Amino acid sequence: MSPRVAVVWTPEFLGYDLGDDHPLDPVRLDLTMRLATELGVLEGVEPLAPELAPDEEVQRVHVPSYLAAVKSAPEVAFGVGHGLGTEDNPIFANMHEASALVCGGSLLAAREIAEGRADRAVNIAGGLHHAMADRAAGFCVYNDCAVAISWLLDHGFDRVAYVDVDVHHGDGVQAAFYDDPRVLTISLHQHPMTLWPGTGWPGEYGEGAGVGYAVNVPLPPGTGDPGWLRAFHAVVPSLLTAFRPQILVTQCGVDTHVEDPLANLGLSVDGHREIYRRLRELATHTAGGKWLATGGGGYGLFRVVPRSWTHLVATVLDRDVAANRPIPAGWIAHTAGLTGQPLPISMTDGGTTAHEPWTEGSDRVDAAVLDVRRAVFPLHALDPDDPRD
Repeated sequence: MSPRVAVVWTPEFLGYDLGDDHPLDPVRLDLTMRLATELGVLEGVEPLAPELAPDEEVQRVHVPSYLAAVKSAPEVAFGVGHGLGTEDNPIFANMHEASALVCGGSLLAAREIAEGRADRAVNIAGGLHHAMADRAAGFCVYNDCAVAISWLLDHGFDRVAYVDVDVHHGDGVQAAFYDDPRVLTISLHQHPMTLWPGTGWPGEYGEGAGVGYAVNVPLPPGTGDPGWLRAFHAVVPSLLTAFRPQILVTQCGVDTHVEDPLANLGLSVDGHREIYRRLRELATHTAGGKWLATGGGGYGLFRVVPRSWTHLVATVLDRDVAANRPIPAGWIAHTAGLTGQPLPISMTDGGTTAHEPWTEGSDRVDAAVLDVRRAVFPLHALDPDDPRD
């Protein structure tokens, strides 16, 4: 039987706009939905429009004084503090409303699953994983991922797995549940010595009752599809199988792409497509088929994000798009009017996703894998040195 799927979307998501020169341009969301529509991925699907998350829901993760600062920031304009008004996190009109709407989107996705109307749900506007309890960070005002997870914990879920494939460490979500054994957070990201926020080391594995429930896989710059997938398969399936989550929540940032201007990994659109398929498989086999997918980073606005996230939406819907599928001429014509960049003509980069299973070798990716396996696998009764675990 096909899974029931909810697609959360409203054009009002485009109001989360940090400014004309900011890398997080909402045009990437619009172009994704246009491409998914023109390819027929959304045929017969009625997207669900969210409402603003109420203050009490946002305050699951954020302190009241921070919400007050966000609400007042557009009028005050300076001296707000809380990480607001910086180059990364500029103040913009209706900042609270736009941010609360993104939270509302991920809450709606969580509610559709929790209340039995969907097995899977996707909110490409979500994934703002850097926001902390009392401050904005990394283009993120409110942490919709953590808000949705907290809501799930209060609505029938005792074990939530969060897998973050963004190029940047999922620090805000990790911080929110660092001492909570009900939430397993796994982040695969570029090595913290080479990229902001400078966190996400294998030794960050939780505290108190949460020891072993924070997992970090830092990857060397230049890691491409085969190396990234090798690391993923060496860490994620074993831990999810041992943890037995009731739902899988994923942050699917695509700034791991080789063309991304803000980072230095080397993945392709084909690698992203393969990642989504593996996440879907893991949700099916370890989480009872329940999967909440969000977007995240990604700054190849015209060439990368729309294709990668169209693959994401298609994968969640079980309407996989063939890698060599041509991109509709209408989408290319519309997008060409927005950028002077040459545009791709198909849904593939021609990337190679074949990879060897992990072994304890001398490769830099293997070394990173061994570090994280030795840090956390014994805490889950897994053998860090046995490739079968």
